[in-house]
Amino acid sequence: MKYYLIAGEASGDLHGSNLMKGLLRSDSNAQIRFWGGDKMSSVGGTMVRHYKDTAVMGFVEVIKKASSLKRNLTDCKNDILQWRPDVVVLIDYPGFNFRMAKFAHKHGFKVFYYIAPKVWAWKEHRVARLKKWVDKLFIIFPFEQEYFRNKGIEPIYVGNPLLDSISQDPSAQEIPQSFFERNSLPQKPIIALLAGSRKMEINYLMPIFLQFEQLLKGTEYEDYLLVLACAPSVEKSLYDSYLSNNSSIVPIYGETYSILRHSHVAIINSGTASLEAALIGTPQIVAYGMNEISYILAKLVIKLEYVSLANIIMKKKIFEELLQHDCTAVNMLYQLRLLADGAPMRNKMMQDYSQLKEVLGGEGASDKVAEEMVRIIATFVK
Repeated sequence: MKYYLIAGEASGDLHGSNLMKGLLRSDSNAQIRFWGGDKMSSVGGTMVRHYKDTAVMGFVEVIKKASSLKRNLTDCKNDILQWRPDVVVLIDYPGFNFRMAKFAHKHGFKVFYYIAPKVWAWKEHRVARLKKWVDKLFIIFPFEQEYFRNKGIEPIYVGNPLLDSISQDPSAQEIPQSFFERNSLPQKPIIALLAGSRKMEINYLMPIFLQFEQLLKGTEYEDYLLVLACAPSVEKSLYDSYLSNNSSIVPIYGETYSILRHSHVAIINSGTASLEAALIGTPQIVAYGMNEISYILAKLVIKLEYVSLANIIMKKKIFEELLQHDCTAVNMLYQLRLLADGAPMRNKMMQDYSQLKEVLGGEGASDKVAEEMVRIIATFVK
């Protein structure tokens, strides 16, 4: 069967790649065409466009990129009509994918939505669109089951695919000495810095990370290594524009899991990386900010107490969230000191991480989702 996958950012590329592996195992005749990234491309299939050419986030940023978004939508629609897939699989990325859901449904294509839009956080009116345009919804958080059932949608939940990604990553077997030697790093404690995978996020956090670097001088953390986990989809020149000769921050590309595994603490832009750090077991501080107008608008519509997935899932603050005006170098240092080895907050965070893993369930979610998709599509085709 023919599967058309659409992922529009780094996390979607990760989950999409694991889903593709599962589809190829479950359907020996699978043909896959996709919008995604390097991870999906490494599995096989045919990539139509890389997500780095499509990713947009923030109210103001979406307006600025309106013409580009419209062009991508047109190209995607035409490609689907020409290729005629058996199913269109939408992976998160709701701003783009809801438009594609409407289009695909209108033209008679079966539509699966994998990784539900976070309608429980904002834009709840989108639930009606899911019911109208999507044939089957696949979710990755346990609390979403009750939410969607109460809205009249019967979702499929078989676990969280991040557990697979983390356990299968080569970094799970690497000893610290190998990591340090391979990256030509002195064996010192690491503070990991994760600025996100979008230009907007990186431009917001990097100046603060540089202030944080200066603030550490003369403190007990002066000899710690600051390692920046660089997203491989981001142009190197963007990072280089911040990391001048005066900065000792070490950039490492495409090794987020390895960096997290060998770090004392991570300071992380909210999103999938924060949940990944929790599942890996890295103490963390979330730091996030955006364009001021976008932030004001977001505050008006987002109805969650927390922004980080782990905190949302556990319904409590496992780790600190430094948002917008609280996202400062001074606050980062304050929180860092609370996470010293043996500190009560650090120990409690590790306990909460263990509970988080139990809540999410076991591994194998990607294969199980693929099996369900193949099974359901087979019933449609008959």
